[in-house]
Amino acid sequence: MKMKIFFLLLTITMLISCTHSATPKDDTGHSIGKVLDDSGAMKDNKIALTDYASPIKDLLEEYMQLKNALAADNGRDAASAGNRLVKSITEFNIRALPTDIVRTFNDLAADAKEQAEHIGVNAGHLKHQREHFEILSKDIYEMVKTVGTIQTLYYDYCPMYNDRKGANWLSETEEISNPYMGKSMPKCGIVQEEIK
Repeated sequence: MKMKIFFLLLTITMLISCTHSATPKDDTGHSIGKVLDDSGAMKDNKIALTDYASPIKDLLEEYMQLKNALAADNGRDAASAGNRLVKSITEFNIRALPTDIVRTFNDLAADAKEQAEHIGVNAGHLKHQREHFEILSKDIYEMVKTVGTIQTLYYDYCPMYNDRKGANWLSETEEISNPYMGKSMPKCGIVQEEIK
């Protein structure tokens, strides 16, 4: 009889443990990380993304304005967007991120901020702005891959830039608008990755 009671209590304990969520929570009680969808497969937790989608959205908006200014060969607008991007990076709400990615994000943000600052103070030097935009684009891409995004983005590649060494950038549209070649070759490039 004692064994039956023991196994009954063990079964109840296991059932309670399995139904209780062990998903880590943030300060607001939202779960973070990965969750199971209806089919049992792992998927990104969109609830967690909404907690910090706005700051990422702000960073991406400034980045896209910078990219579009360079595509239009407009160094002045690129500098303004670079300065706004510096502000967005500085004001990013780091507390909204899961603790396991904060260090990675901070490292990327520090380098991205430095690149955006260079772009911001070089309004009359498109070539120099584009050199820093190449590094900035790598940082922003890694930020998106680390933090996530709720919008569809395209990771594009231009094979002609920098004496055919090539370079990547992020775009909000599937249509190519090349920030490295500007008006001289606006459609040069391919989509290498679609990020959702």
